[in-house]
Amino acid sequence: MTGTPQVRSDASSRATLDKASDENFPVAPFFLPRAWRDDLMAVYGYARLVDDIGDGDLAPGGADARHLGVDPARAEDRLAVLDAFEADLRRVFEPAGPGPGHPLLRALAPTVRRRSLTPEPFLGLIAANRQDQRVRRYETYDDLLAYCELSANPVGRLVLGITGTASPERVRRSDAVCTALQIVEHLQDVAEDLGRDRVYLPAEDMKRFHVTEADLAAPTGNASVRALIAHEAERARELLNEGTPLVGSVHGRLRLLLAGFVAGGRAALASIAAAGHDVLPGPPKPTKPRLLREVGAVLRRAHREG
Repeated sequence: MTGTPQVRSDASSRATLDKASDENFPVAPFFLPRAWRDDLMAVYGYARLVDDIGDGDLAPGGADARHLGVDPARAEDRLAVLDAFEADLRRVFEPAGPGPGHPLLRALAPTVRRRSLTPEPFLGLIAANRQDQRVRRYETYDDLLAYCELSANPVGRLVLGITGTASPERVRRSDAVCTALQIVEHLQDVAEDLGRDRVYLPAEDMKRFHVTEADLAAPTGNASVRALIAHEAERARELLNEGTPLVGSVHGRLRLLLAGFVAGGRAALASIAAAGHDVLPGPPKPTKPRLLREVGAVLRRAHREG
C-alpha cells in the first residue's frame, strides 16, 4: 500500500485501497520494485475510488464527498460526485494550482509527475462511470467493447506507462487483456449487477440464447443462461489469447506481473467453467493453487514465444 501519510490517516482511503486483495489479479505484488508498487497502488486507489463513486459503494460517513468539496446534501448524487472528482483530478495535472483535495488524488500526483502520465486514461475511467449512471443495458457486443475501452483498457495503459514499456503493439495486446478481464468480471457479477439494475450481457446474445432478465434473477441458472455464459466466456478467452503475447514482449519482474494479470483471467474463467457456467448463486472465484498453475502456464508460453 502506498505510504503517503494523508492516505494512511484517512479511513475511507484505506478502505478503498484494501479492496485490492479482492481483485482477480495481483495489483502491486511484493516482487516488484518499491517505486512501481507505490505507483501501481496510487493508480489502483484512483481506479477503485472512481468505480466506488459510480457504484454507490463509498465508505460510510461521507468523507470522500467532503474531500471533494461536495455539499453533504448531494453526497448521494453520483454524477455530482463524479463531476467534483474530475475537477479534483484536473488539479493533479496543474502543478501551479492549489492541488487536489482528496487524499488518494494527492497520493496520485507524484506518480503522474514521476511517470509523465497523461490525463486521458484517468478521464476514461470517469467517463465509464458516468456512462454507468445513464446506460443500463448494451444491445450488442460491440457496444460492450466500446464501454470496456473506457472502463478497463485505461488501466493497462497506465501500467505500461508506469513501467515505461508502452508501444502501439503492447497497448493493443494490453487492451485485449483488460477487456477480457472486464468481461470476466461481468460474468462473475451477473446477479450483483442485476441488483443494481445493470446488465452487461449483450441484449442480442440474450435473445439468441432465449435468456430473459427474469432468468438472470433466478437463484440458479437454467440451461439457456449457462449456455449464454459459456458463449461470453469463450469470447473472453479469445481476447486473453490475443493479449497473452504481451507477457513475452517484456522481461524480468514486469513479465511476472503481466503473467499474473492474464493468469487471473484464465483462473477466473476456469472457476466459471467448474461451476457449470452457473454464475447466479454467486461469483465463482479461483483458488490460489489454480491461479499459481495458470501463472506457470502463461510464463511457460511466454518463454517459448520469447
